Amino acid sequence: MSRSFETRTSSLIIAAVIAAGLTSLALMGNYTYFGSSPMTLRGGMDWLAIPICGVAGGALGGIFSRIVIMMARGFANKPGRAIKRHPLIFALLCGFAVAICGIVSGDTIYGTGYTQVKSALEGGAALPVNFGILKFLATTFASISGIPGGIFSPSLAVGAGLGANVASFFHGAPVAAIMLLGMVSYFAGVVQAPITAFVIVTEMTDNHTMVVPVMAAASIAYATSRLICEEGIYHALAKGFIERSSQTV
Repeated sequence: MSRSFETRTSSLIIAAVIAAGLTSLALMGNYTYFGSSPMTLRGGMDWLAIPICGVAGGALGGIFSRIVIMMARGFANKPGRAIKRHPLIFALLCGFAVAICGIVSGDTIYGTGYTQVKSALEGGAALPVNFGILKFLATTFASISGIPGGIFSPSLAVGAGLGANVASFFHGAPVAAIMLLGMVSYFAGVVQAPITAFVIVTEMTDNHTMVVPVMAAASIAYATSRLICEEGIYHALAKGFIERSSQTV
């Protein structure tokens, strides 16, 4: 996620990751988070979904990151000062916005979106047409409210919804395969770590036949996101946290 390691901590972090992986295998066995999705792109027009998902997912991910980073840093204008003085009221308004998104979606966008995405990838269940955009809005409102709600899993759900929308323009195309492109594109756009994004999506879906398309989509999404937001969301938020902490010391 962080894209780079400090020299003095890299071995400790890698050891922790290995220990966590071995513990998970010991307790749960070898499983995939989103199940197994063997679908792959056909030849010809289906491959046009790669740049489309890459650009759309990267742009949407960059917009999300930019909004969250700007809200975390605050504004010097009157609305910014009002939000800082009344954080609970602002969080309440964000909560109402999330509730409205949930009602419009038919209660499908609450939580991480794991159940809906797994059903679509593994079982072929169709995602609602407005799932991606409503999940994007709900995640954005939840993130800027100041209440920790997570970015990782919701980002994959937003990307899956985006991929399902793109797949509707490709008649007869494997929807699950294009959903994977949407997932990796949006996630890469948010975290701006394309290698991490395509490795995670590939391993979570146990679909190694899509490695090349997923890698290409992640690279395109990363380049697109950089045009909108100069740094990844985790780096920017961590930098702001360190600056605020140093000011209070």
